Parts: sequence; structure tokens; C-alpha cells
Amino acid sequence: MTKQKWILAAVTLLLIGGAAGMLVRLKTNQKLGVPGVKTEPLAGSKNLHVLLPEWVLHYESKELQQEGIVTNTLPPDTSYGQRLYADKMHPEDQLLLNVVLMGADRTSLHKPQYCLEGAGYHIDPAATAETTIRIPRPQPYDLPVIKIVSTRQVQTTNTQPVAIRGIYVYWFVADGALSGDKSGAQRMWWMARNLLRTGVLQRWAYISCFAICPPGQEDATFERMKKFIAAAVPEFQLATKAEGK
Repeated sequence: MTKQKWILAAVTLLLIGGAAGMLVRLKTNQKLGVPGVKTEPLAGSKNLHVLLPEWVLHYESKELQQEGIVTNTLPPDTSYGQRLYADKMHPEDQLLLNVVLMGADRTSLHKPQYCLEGAGYHIDPAATAETTIRIPRPQPYDLPVIKIVSTRQVQTTNTQPVAIRGIYVYWFVADGALSGDKSGAQRMWWMARNLLRTGVLQRWAYISCFAICPPGQEDATFERMKKFIAAAVPEFQLATKAEGK
């Protein structure tokens, strides 16, 4: 091996070793940021309970526990909040609002495609897009979200399969930060940058709203979901985005 190659190899090893040492120090000394959603302590646990509103517009709700397949799969320091909202006058009009809040283990934040496909929904890539929802309070701003449209076949009482459409809207929020980037690159960059600058690991929450409808009612259902989200978000989400930012 030539002298130049020895030098290059030595420099490479030093850089790798230095980067590894820096990452170890960051992980050892990092602090977990505060959530961007309202929470309360859980008795006998280091985890939190995410507080979602009991009423939103004309929808009343009931709190749902996360299923075992979720809590057994995600890291043990993950916190949750989940409510099913229904219109008393039209019980078929229901929306599921769900929050998954990471702890020190960032793998709590997973791609929703896995859950939807696992539940039997087939995603329509052409109808999936990044968009925004106007939030009126505490000051008007555009909430960045991702909308997924999917299809599932269900059996009716006469055993004939019927197609239903699932509209899934989700976004991510941390203290002072909002992201509706479906690639996740924006959120990961912000997390890494914040950790390097401040030693604080942003505590991101993954928020989703889900509704089903017959084929052909996707746009009307999404418009109804947008009104619901616009009314619900100021009640539980602490992070906002100022006008024009």
C-alpha cells in the first residue's frame, strides 16, 4: 500500500471513530423535548396520556384503548391518545382521531401504509397527496398534512363483497414544529439538526384522522374531515404555524 493510501485509510478511520464517539456522547447527554400536544402523567408510569377533546363540533366521542398489536409492537416508552367521534343524529358519520407520541426511542413513528395494508386496505397512490388544512385558532395557519385514499372489500349480510373507501389524514408535530412531508426526510433533518445544536431530541407526535365512506363520496368525506380537524386541532395541539411562515 502506498503512503498516500495509508494516510487516506488513517484519516477515514479517524473520521469514523470521531463520528461514532460524537453520536455516543449525544445519545448519552441528550434531553427529550417537550411534546407538541396536550398531555397528562399516567399513574405508575413514565409515559403520558395524550388529551383529546371530548366534543368537537356536533361530534361526541368515547376514548379507545390502543390495541395490543400496537402497544406490543411499538417501543415501551411510546404514549398514546385515541378517541372515536360520532354524530348523534347520523351515527354512521364517524371519525377516529389517534395520536402516537414518541419517547426517547424514535421508532415509535412508523409509516401508516403498514397499518392500513395490514388492516386490509389497498392504497391508491394516485389519490395520495400532500395538502394543507386551514386552522383558524389561535391564529390562522395552514396545517401541512398527507391524505391517503384506500379501498377495502367487506362482506355484507348476503355474503356479497362491497367496496368501501378509507380516507386517512395524518401529520407530525413537535414543540414548535409541524411536518406534512410524506417522505419523512424533513422531520428527520429537523430532528438531527436540533439534537446537534441543542442536545435536545424533539419529541414528535404522529397524529391521524380516519373515516370511511362509499365510493364516490371521497371528496365530500375529506371536506367533512377538514372541518372536523380545523375545530379539533386547537383543542389539543400546542404547536402552531404563524401566518406566512
